Amino acid sequence: MASASSSPFRDDRRTELREFLRSRRARVSPADVGMPAGGRRRTPGLRREEVAVLAGVGASWYTWLEQGRDITVSGQVLDAIARVLLLDAAERAHLYRLAGLTPPQAPSAPSVAVSPEVRRLLDAWSPRPGYVRDRHWHFTAVNDAARVVFGYGESDHNCLVSFFTNPRYRVRHRDWEETAPEVAAAFRADAARYPDDPEFGRIAGELAAVCPEFAALWARHDVAEHTSAVKAVEHPEAGTMVFDATLLPLPQHPGHHLIMHNPRPGTDTGERLEALMRQHSLVVAHPG
Repeated sequence: MASASSSPFRDDRRTELREFLRSRRARVSPADVGMPAGGRRRTPGLRREEVAVLAGVGASWYTWLEQGRDITVSGQVLDAIARVLLLDAAERAHLYRLAGLTPPQAPSAPSVAVSPEVRRLLDAWSPRPGYVRDRHWHFTAVNDAARVVFGYGESDHNCLVSFFTNPRYRVRHRDWEETAPEVAAAFRADAARYPDDPEFGRIAGELAAVCPEFAALWARHDVAEHTSAVKAVEHPEAGTMVFDATLLPLPQHPGHHLIMHNPRPGTDTGERLEALMRQHSLVVAHPG
């Protein structure tokens, strides 16, 4: 019978760790890390002892790690091994997970303009609403459909602030009161990912000063995470529209997300949306 310390899951992870380290070691030549070739080698890549020396760890300890033994590891040591094996960011995070550690939070890029590719995606998503927000929930791109459907204007610069203070958005959001606690809790959860970033506190503090509803919700210290939601809109021109909203991370800009809205199946939202976009001359013909 397998013990708790040698469960099938942990055994599989140790096997994967062993094979991962061996494969990464095999692809790094001595020249890649500034070492002399040292003559012909029976196997490609670095030797275990060489990895250990370059990483500043004991040869026996590294051998045990590569064998998948149940030993204590630290992020500092894993980082040293990752540098020696020339791991990229995704491989380094994978190494952390295989070793049973949580990968460090990747530093977020500052708010930047979206790439031309993302801009084209947003435009092609029309007549369906979509926008991009950075880690502080600042809008970095909003397509015309989102402006028409949700009532965003030129003065809307932050998704959280607009949710609580834009009167057009509030009156159109059918379930605003039910959704507001989830929105505040999601922003607090995002803020917790960056404890040294004062911008979250500044945004929350300024919003709480002008919006008592947000102030009360923020004081509850609730946290929640979600990658999807249902948005019901009571539009003054188009009537009731219901959207499935999906939040997609943008790996090229850590902390930025693309939020895309699709008409909910089983409703006539698609037809209402098409008619509304025609009124505003925003219909885009989709191929096929």
